[in-house]
Formats: sequence, C-alpha cells, structure tokens
Amino acid sequence: MTVPRIDPFHAVGLSTLAHRMAAEGRSIVHMEFGQPSTGAPKAAIAEAHRILDSDGMGYWESTPLKARIARHYRDSYDVSVEPEQIWLTCGASPAFVLALNCCFAPGARIALARPGYVAYRNTLRALYLEPVEIACGPAERFQLSAAAIAALDPPPDGVILASPANPTGTILSTEEMQAIVALCRARGIRIISDEIYHGLSYIGPVRSVLQDDPDALVVNSFSKYFSMAGWRLGWLVVPPALVEAAQTRVGNMFLTPPSLSQHAGLVAFDCREELEGHVRMYRHNRDLMLEHLPALGLSRIAPPDGAFYIYADIGHLTDDSLAFCARLLAETGVATAPGLDFDPMEGHRFMRFSFAVSTDRLEEALRRMTPWFARARDAAR
Repeated sequence: MTVPRIDPFHAVGLSTLAHRMAAEGRSIVHMEFGQPSTGAPKAAIAEAHRILDSDGMGYWESTPLKARIARHYRDSYDVSVEPEQIWLTCGASPAFVLALNCCFAPGARIALARPGYVAYRNTLRALYLEPVEIACGPAERFQLSAAAIAALDPPPDGVILASPANPTGTILSTEEMQAIVALCRARGIRIISDEIYHGLSYIGPVRSVLQDDPDALVVNSFSKYFSMAGWRLGWLVVPPALVEAAQTRVGNMFLTPPSLSQHAGLVAFDCREELEGHVRMYRHNRDLMLEHLPALGLSRIAPPDGAFYIYADIGHLTDDSLAFCARLLAETGVATAPGLDFDPMEGHRFMRFSFAVSTDRLEEALRRMTPWFARARDAAR
C-alpha cells in the first residue's frame, strides 16, 4: 500500500504570502481563514492569568469542562449526553481524526458534500479512507440530501455532515436532517457531524444531529463561536458503544489538550452576552457583504445562513480561482481563499470570503475590492 497523496491547502500558501507582505510593510486584510478577529472572552483570559500564577499544570482532562459541555447539550438541544461520552482534543481537527479512526477501517467509503471543507477530503485520504464526494450546487443549496446519499451504490460506510457548512454557510433544514438520519439508520451508515459553527446562525436555531441520532459522532470546538482559535481546544461526542475505543485512542495518540485552555474554556461557556455580541458583529458584516456584492459583480452566491463565509461564483471573471485570489492579494492586499480548496472539480470558478474580520477592516477590504473587481469585469469582457 502506497502512502496517500494529500493535496495542499492553497489558502495556507496565500496566507503565508499575505503575512510576508505585511512584514514588508503592506497593509493586509485577512479574509482567507475562518478566524474570528475578536479574542477570547475577557473572563476566560482573566482565568488563564489566574491559573498561570497558581497552577504548574500538566497532563490533565477537565472533568468540570466535560460536565459543562454535557450540560450544554441538555440546555441547547434537549439531548442527554454523559460526560464520559465527551473527549477533549487540541481543536476540532484531532477530534475529526479520532472520530474517523474509532469508526472505520482502511478502505471504508465516506460520503461528503462537494464543495466542503478541504481537510475532510485530505484527512480521509491520509487515513486510507475513500472520499465519496457528492456534487452539491445551487439547486441543492450546496448541501447533502437524503436522496443524493440514497443514490450511492453501494451505500457508503459513513457520511460527514456540516451544518452550518464551510465554505458556504448553508444550514440543513430539520426535515432534511431527519431524512438523512432515517436513511443512514436504515442502511447502516455511520454519521459524523461537524458542528463547529453552531452558535453562528442568522436564520434561527441550528439542529444538532444528536437530536435525531444518538449514535452519531459530533465534532465541535472553541475556535469559532467562542473566538478561541489559538487556544486549540475542541471536543468529540461519541455514542456509549464507542467510549472505550475513543479512550484507548486518545491515550495513545493525543493525550490531553492544553490545561490552560481547558480552564479558560470552562469560564468561556458562561460569557454568552459577550459572545452574542460577536455574533451581532458577524451579522452586520454579513449584511455589509450582501449589500456590496452587486458592486463587485458577484450575484451568484451560496446562501450564508450561518458561519461567516460568502462562497461566490466568479466563473464570469476567471477559470483559475487560485491565480485570481493571488492577484487580488498582490494588487489590493486583501487575502481570500480560492474555491479550488473546497471543490477540486468546480472550485476553479469560485472563491470564499471570510467576514469574521472586524467591521472596519471589512469596510476597508470592500473599498479596495470594488474598483479592482470593476477592472476584472472589464478585462473579462
């Protein structure tokens, strides 16, 4: 068996270039990553300072934090999850690896939406699993459907759900979520749900897959809603039957996330007023983007129901989104992500903007991009 080939994350390369440009004195607006411009909640930072002064720390798994996460599922979704089902990780990425490794043997076929988060496809390949990508365009609101999964023959061993999704921000309806769960239960398909963007919705509450399927695995993190990306703290919820499998893998592969982050994360759960203020800023930024997209000549976009992304069709301007985003960065200092990262088939004509930046930086990006896109439209005629 050969070592699998993993595609690069092109936005990382563009971000590296953007930081190099900043070091040379260029003014850069970072819209390439889904990284909140806001920091951790103030009380969480204060708790971290207290712990630094009073605790030598070491390998540690916070029982109070696991209990608080379990309470979160009860309070937010009316779902019963025991603390023993929760595994703390260094962000969502290890949680995703842990989920896959607990459930699937090499060669297993895992269905996922295309476009979708670049690391899904590449992590599956790195673990010798087979990605089964289902094309999801405007007609499907860029989301998986029960009908699309049912059409796969043979049925996949697993399916990855993401709602809100990256790069599109689209959210599955309750009806579609329940239809997918019913189909997967009937055909023995294991569900892994990436719920990292829960809390960031502009159309009302978002449903957790655990409300319909207690045997699903759920990945989440403090990176997005809690604005703690650099603290590297996430979690995985597993069904009771997989607790032992998760325990043995965590002990051998990951150990524990940073003790300091766990202390801060526990406090962050009770900083809702501050965190909801961040959501209001994202909503305002989203509205600004939707208001100004026509001036950029971008009319075909995925519905940004949640998260903090605009996924836009730029096929009328280019057939090379990577080169297009590189040129935009070089000429305006605005860093974005090429659609090629999220869709190797159709992504050459899409790009993704993150509006998780501060509002003043977003306004500056729009000022720079408006005349640049006008020139790009003129050149494409």
